[in-house]
Amino acid sequence: MDVTTIDYARAGSGDPLVLIHGIGHQRSAWGETFELLAQDFDVIALDLPGFGKSPAPAPPYSYRMDSYVEQLEDFFDHLGLDRPHVAGNSLGGMFALELAARGSVRTATAISPAGFWGPLGLVNAVANLSLMKASSHAPRRVVRLFSDKAALRKASLRALYVHPENVPGAVAYDDALNLRTSPGFFPVAWHATRSRFRHQPLVPVTIAWGTKDRLLLPSQAATARAELPMVSHLTLPDCGHVPMIDNPELVAGAIVQTVVQAADRAGQPLLHLTGV
Repeated sequence: MDVTTIDYARAGSGDPLVLIHGIGHQRSAWGETFELLAQDFDVIALDLPGFGKSPAPAPPYSYRMDSYVEQLEDFFDHLGLDRPHVAGNSLGGMFALELAARGSVRTATAISPAGFWGPLGLVNAVANLSLMKASSHAPRRVVRLFSDKAALRKASLRALYVHPENVPGAVAYDDALNLRTSPGFFPVAWHATRSRFRHQPLVPVTIAWGTKDRLLLPSQAATARAELPMVSHLTLPDCGHVPMIDNPELVAGAIVQTVVQAADRAGQPLLHLTGV
C-alpha cells in the first residue's frame, strides 16, 4: 500500500500535529478536539491503514506494529512534515510512544495508550473489544436504533465514553459500521495484544489517562508511571477511554501543554499558541 492512500483531514496552521486513533476507530474519534487544536496547529487527523477510509496495507507494509510505525513515518515524509508533534489514543497512543522512542517526532501525547497491560487488563480489553465488534454486526436497523437513542447509546458505548451523549447519533452509527467492516480489526488485535511498550522516549512525552477508563483500566496508568518516570503524567478526571469526546477542551489543553513545556525547555519561541 502506498502511504499516499492514507485518508486524512487537515485544518489550521502552525506547527504540524498528527492525530492517531485507536483500534476499531477512525479519525472521527477526535471529535471537537480536532477543531480546538486547529486554532494553534496545522492538524492532520488520519485513518490508520485498514480503518476508516484508508485501505489495508499492502507489501512491503503489513499489520505488524513496527510496520504501522514505519507507515506513519513514511506518511510524514509524504506530507513533508519534519518531525511533527503527535497525539494518539489507545493503540494510537502506543504508536505515538514508539515514534517518540525513534525520535521521529518533536513531542508525543499518549492518551490511554495500549502497551501497559497485565494479564487481567488484557483480558478486560479483549472482552470489551470483542463485545463491541460482535454488537456492530447486529442488523443495521438495530445499530441505527442504538446509535440514535441516547439511553441505548449510553449503554452500548460505556466502554469508550463517560459521556456518550456527546457523540452525535450519525457519528455513532458511522463508527459502528466502521468497526463492522474495517479489515484491520482482527489482524491488528492479534498483533497489538502481543505487544508492550518497552522503550525509552527520546523526545518530550506526556501520558494522559482518564479516571473512568473501562477499556484500558486506570491501573495501567500506574504501570506507565512506574515504567516511564521520566515523562509527564496527567490524570483526566471524569473521562473514559476516548476522552477527546468526554472533554475535548481538557484533551486539547493537555496536548498544547506538552508542546509548550517542550518549547520552554528547548528555549524556543511560541508564536501564537492559545493554550486552549
